[in-house]
Amino acid sequence: MAKESIFSPLNGKVIPLESVPDPTFAEKMMGEGIAIEPSDGKVVSPVNGKVIQVFPTKHAIGLQTEAGVEILIHIGLETVALNGEGFETHISEGDEVSVGDPLVTFDMDYISKHAASTITPIIFTNKDTYSSLSLTKDQTAKAGETVIVEVEAGASSKETTSAKPSASPTNGMQYSKEAQEIVAAVGGEENIQAATHCVTRLRFALGDEDQVDKTALENMDIVKGVFSANGQFQVVIGQGTVDRVYQAMVHDTGVSEASKDDVKAASAKKQNILQRGIKTLADIFIPILPAIVTAGLLMGINNILANKGIFYENQTFIEVHEQWAGLADMINIIANTAFVFLPALIGWSAVKRFGGNELLGVVLGLIMVHPDLLNAWSYGEALEEGGIPTWNLFGLEIDKIGYQGQVLPVLFASWILAKIEIFLKKRVMESLQLLIVAPVVLLVTGFLTFIIIGPVTFTIGNWITDGLVAIFDSYALLGGLVYGAIYAPLVITGMHHTFLAVDLQLIGSTGTTFLWPILALSNIAQGSAAFAMMVAAKNERLRGLSLTSGISAWLGITEPAMFGVNLRFRYPFYAAIGGTTIAAAFITMQHVKATSIGVGGVPGILSIVPSGWLAFGIGMVIVIIVPFVLTYFLALRKRAELE
Repeated sequence: MAKESIFSPLNGKVIPLESVPDPTFAEKMMGEGIAIEPSDGKVVSPVNGKVIQVFPTKHAIGLQTEAGVEILIHIGLETVALNGEGFETHISEGDEVSVGDPLVTFDMDYISKHAASTITPIIFTNKDTYSSLSLTKDQTAKAGETVIVEVEAGASSKETTSAKPSASPTNGMQYSKEAQEIVAAVGGEENIQAATHCVTRLRFALGDEDQVDKTALENMDIVKGVFSANGQFQVVIGQGTVDRVYQAMVHDTGVSEASKDDVKAASAKKQNILQRGIKTLADIFIPILPAIVTAGLLMGINNILANKGIFYENQTFIEVHEQWAGLADMINIIANTAFVFLPALIGWSAVKRFGGNELLGVVLGLIMVHPDLLNAWSYGEALEEGGIPTWNLFGLEIDKIGYQGQVLPVLFASWILAKIEIFLKKRVMESLQLLIVAPVVLLVTGFLTFIIIGPVTFTIGNWITDGLVAIFDSYALLGGLVYGAIYAPLVITGMHHTFLAVDLQLIGSTGTTFLWPILALSNIAQGSAAFAMMVAAKNERLRGLSLTSGISAWLGITEPAMFGVNLRFRYPFYAAIGGTTIAAAFITMQHVKATSIGVGGVPGILSIVPSGWLAFGIGMVIVIIVPFVLTYFLALRKRAELE
């Protein structure tokens, strides 16, 4: 058999397909492959071959190698909604290409801001044309130079099935029967508010998802998978075929053609105020997570060097080895920066999310932590001593305090800033905007922040902090049981992002958080359940997915394990919750706390206050053993499902 080398189409970091945060790709509904997190906006041909498809939205390219293997390059996630904005194609359908030829260029900043991710899956869609794939072990790739996949071309040894397109008895249109069956399975025409499609799937905004017959959909040969995300019900069909199924659906049923924006708007209407609020918080905090997690890890290293009793009784490592003190102090400064200037990070992300100029958001956040202001962490002490500095604004006394480590003040101030900026930009001529809009926006928002927004939200934040601390101090067992039991279900809904703000508020107000350690244990538990499925399963694909997603969960990313394995079979998910609940109750009774937000998995112990290491270690043992044992023995009873 001929072997073909597939080169990387992009410069960037290599990511296993199972770790891509989109079920269509992570669960390999479209086929085997790999993904690249790009470092620039250039896509080149990974093979010598032919361009078989250039999608109108320019975000995906279909190629065919000389041996007939078909490759889909899907630039970014949820980029179909951009309708080609930010992309420029350099080839046309039918063109012959060689390795390194430019295919597409895209605006990295624009895609990062307006799409779910820039991560680019490279999928091999016609598995009947190759017998095996060998994926690279490299962690980074160079476009046109690094071989990321070796393909053994030739007929697969495994049997493959493909759905033959049916035709309507009246009009002979391809996929008419399948389209009608899909419409019926999603609840009929009356349940479909809007429908569109992208490169790989049909996307529905449904009136009631409870009416969907998932079993019927999954039993259709043409359907490769189904799932619900962001208010849309998605039916994975496959490259090329999905266009014809959609055309047949529009032609032969009462479903009218709709744009991606129509479906997105219809989906958004289904979300209540709470869901929209949660999504907004997620959009704000997810972009700044890398900075916060990195800071948490570095603070963990500093904790080891600067806390007593770890290496020497009643002494720190740097007290005994003074030559290390400078290094520890430098690490502490690097680690603390993200938390000291947290309002600037939140201001950047929040103003960007609310539609304003993110650089003004950075300036707003820096204003709130200006060194001339009383440090927020010294506020309580200064209040007791009566030494709070003030401004006198024509007789109005305003406390001259900063908002280091605070979340609510900068969130509300960012919203006000963005709204004022949008209002002024619509009314000030473009030639004067630089002179008028930014100065007025910062002055008005700054005054409102120090006079109203800051004091009110600072008080509310302290109430939230004091309330949580009181509950966990008085009812530690109950608090641990409840939060341990609900955290994983919160991840499914996306509501867990709200607790990131709570963790940051707790750290800003008290210096530690008792919630984050439970998150770390929950991630480990999901990974342990996935590992048990790997041991119990006979299906090689499930074993591989369970192994990689379990490792990912232990390193803090649970979505592949949770959505790809545990929720699919349910009992691993419940076993993980059971282990987390027991461990969470134990560590809260032992008053385990974290000084920062780090990697929410096995490395999470670095973020724990050293006095709690032993208790947290016991908690880790619980979430490793309990979910694994429960899942394994339940899997043995349901072995037929794992064939």
